[in-house]
Amino acid sequence: MELYLIRHTTPDIAKGICYGQSDIGVTDTFDYESQQIIKQLPTTIDRVYSSPLQRCSLLAQTLQKPITYDNRLQELNFGDWELMPWDAIPQKDLQPWMDDFVNVSVPNGESYTTLQHRVLDFINALQHDPTAKIAIVSHAGPIRALLAHLRAIPLVDSFNTIRINYGEVVKSIL
Repeated sequence: MELYLIRHTTPDIAKGICYGQSDIGVTDTFDYESQQIIKQLPTTIDRVYSSPLQRCSLLAQTLQKPITYDNRLQELNFGDWELMPWDAIPQKDLQPWMDDFVNVSVPNGESYTTLQHRVLDFINALQHDPTAKIAIVSHAGPIRALLAHLRAIPLVDSFNTIRINYGEVVKSIL
């Protein structure tokens, strides 16, 4: 099965804000960015899966296929930090997470390991013909966690080795 992992377009939020599962919109460059993404995809996509957050769902809708929305494709739940400026998060709360973001959960949120488990649960539940071409519209965290698993990269190293820009498409075989 061919997977086309697609990160959403540029979100409409100031830089430096923690926004994981907050449902924010997209910038006015959306139409241009979405057309650039479509050019990177095969002409035939068999199925589209998407995070339900609007920065993904709006993009998924441009693919002109039925969409299955799945909460397991959402970004990391940043709990109490959602919509806070990163530099406003108290250091006493931030440091333990920064020291071990793989295993330590954000206050009232989740850890990177938890995110990876839910993304792998989603992937393991996919049942399609081996020749299917599947588009998955998601966020950097879930895409990075999946690629780390598929490429046998430890989660702790994934931020240094797997970069995913807004609007990037990564093809992978499952």
